[in-house]
Amino acid sequence: MKISRKVKVKNAAGLHTRPASYIVQILQGTLSSVYFTCRKEKVNAKSIMSLLTLAASKNSLITIDVEGEDAESIVGKLVEAFEKQFWEA
Repeated sequence: MKISRKVKVKNAAGLHTRPASYIVQILQGTLSSVYFTCRKEKVNAKSIMSLLTLAASKNSLITIDVEGEDAESIVGKLVEAFEKQFWEA
């Protein structure tokens, strides 16, 4: 299964180390391939260093692409994390 979703970075500090590490934790042990695209740069979302290279500031749009057996579950968790500002608010 392949799923794509667009999310907006709502955190005041953007996609910094804490949210990036939370994303990597969500993706540990998943069977799917997960990529984030921001401003035409596509990175492996399972790598904290790759996520940080996106330099996604507040209000940046990110496309989440997930392909694999557990895609639906993963997308749900990631969208919720972005919506809730990674519980930083």
